Amino acid sequence: MSQKPIAFVTGGNRGIGLAIANTLLQDGFQVVIGSRSGASVPGFDCVAIDVTSTQSVDDAFTLIETSWGIPEVLVCNAGITKDALVLRMSDEDFEAVIDSNLTGAFRVAKRGTKGLLKIKKGRLIFIGSVVALLGSAGQVNYSASKSGLIGMARSFARELGSRGITANVIAPGFVETDMTAELGDKRRQEIAESIPLGRFSDATEIAEVVSFIASEKAAYITGAVIPVDGGLGMGH
Repeated sequence: MSQKPIAFVTGGNRGIGLAIANTLLQDGFQVVIGSRSGASVPGFDCVAIDVTSTQSVDDAFTLIETSWGIPEVLVCNAGITKDALVLRMSDEDFEAVIDSNLTGAFRVAKRGTKGLLKIKKGRLIFIGSVVALLGSAGQVNYSASKSGLIGMARSFARELGSRGITANVIAPGFVETDMTAELGDKRRQEIAESIPLGRFSDATEIAEVVSFIASEKAAYITGAVIPVDGGLGMGH
């Protein structure tokens, strides 16, 4: 069993998730990365997890708990996009995004809470988005899934606060990732001009805020939505 506190990051094999995993590792956590493939990532313990399957989530947590111990920081970061204008968006594409981004986060947080209640402390950290409250054309499904995280996190916060468990949402804006790299130069410029700070964020800037919320410095913060968006959402 690990002597270090354990952090579990879903979707931690690339992008924002990997930046979070690296930062928590530097903070002294033993970091377990969860991904669909379960493929190894150098420097980390890794498990396979499909957040759309309750059985897969249970299996992943059972493996973590028996191999290393109870993870006391859970970062629900796994998610997908299936963008389309609303009249072209199929029920299947709407439901798939909700199932992965919202219900998937519920499955992970619910299963992880079993361990947190045993140790009477913990952090539930949900990776949301600035579009949760701003909305985004072509992202009805994604916006709805990220908005749902806010109500869910705040309900977890009320239910579990007396046990020393906090629940918060980090809401990134536009981040330099593989997904945003696919945007054309013109579109990237338009987006950057709409952001008061005039640029996309680096994934490490998201990770640093997760690091703070995972730390003892944030012990009295719960039910919060913390924007890391360069001013794009202005608190919405």
